[in-house]
Amino acid sequence: MKYRKLDILALCDREEEYIQSFAEYVKRYKNLPWELHVYTDLEELMRGEENNFISVLIMAESVFGPEWKGLKAGCTVILNESGVIRYPDLKNVDKYQCAENVVKELVEAYAEVAENPLPGLAQGGSAKLVGIYSPVRRCLQTSFALTLSQMLARDSPTLYLNFEHYAGIGGILPDMQVKDLGDLLYFLNGEGDKFSLRMETLIQKKGSLDYIPPMKAGQNLLTVTPQEWRRLLSKIEAMGKYEYIILDLSESIQGLFEIMSRCYKIFTLTQSDKAAEGKLLQYEQLLALYQAEEILQKTSRLCPPRFGRLPEEPEQYTKGELAEYVKEILKEL
Repeated sequence: MKYRKLDILALCDREEEYIQSFAEYVKRYKNLPWELHVYTDLEELMRGEENNFISVLIMAESVFGPEWKGLKAGCTVILNESGVIRYPDLKNVDKYQCAENVVKELVEAYAEVAENPLPGLAQGGSAKLVGIYSPVRRCLQTSFALTLSQMLARDSPTLYLNFEHYAGIGGILPDMQVKDLGDLLYFLNGEGDKFSLRMETLIQKKGSLDYIPPMKAGQNLLTVTPQEWRRLLSKIEAMGKYEYIILDLSESIQGLFEIMSRCYKIFTLTQSDKAAEGKLLQYEQLLALYQAEEILQKTSRLCPPRFGRLPEEPEQYTKGELAEYVKEILKEL
């Protein structure tokens, strides 16, 4: 298979330590279609790139000078060091924020000028959708889903998506200002071939696990059509990036049964009491009414034991009693 030449991101900064650590961090993003060229001197940059077209030219504020206009660049980004916006006509990125946020802002800049989707991804991927859903409340659904996701992510690329009205995941959503699942849905209506790039700017990480923060305003889930959910999942699957996509589901979404019917496997957690049994019976009767019995055929009903202590932070989900319980469940996937 023939791949097009990688696009160029050129970074110029006098701080060699910063450049080295930043370059190492960028290497983690193996699926982005660019190569990073680094320079510590403006004249060196001019000589090295005089015959190239640079997709994104990134210059530290301290080395920025008028000479850059002699280069051919799709866009120019200033790594702001002073906190003062001296070049308002150019995109400014805070140099001293965490490297992950710097890279995401650069991906956003790149997405504006990129002509092609990510060439390194295997289009038409075969990710396994795993649904977690129960009509029973307080049954450890999200704790189970996060534990399962984190344990899968240790060996396989895994994405976690939460569809609850009130996700309540303070540990996994530390900053309410970050973009969320609603923004990802918005990108569906943009340039279709850039969806993968746009999604890269939203992905958050907990260890090896990727996740998109859940919607902060749960009522917005109710307005998303089944067709939009179908398109979203198809787009993510087609990226070929993930082996598993874990769906932490709820009744707050239209087309719940349609999504579940697409799943490779479904886990339904419950409790050992009459109220829980009654809810499950009503749920199963509804599946029969909608002629969706195939959902039951790929569902494992789980009644976890009472655990002495549950993890308090997402980083702890791979250890303890719940993790040991989930380890046995993993054999079904």
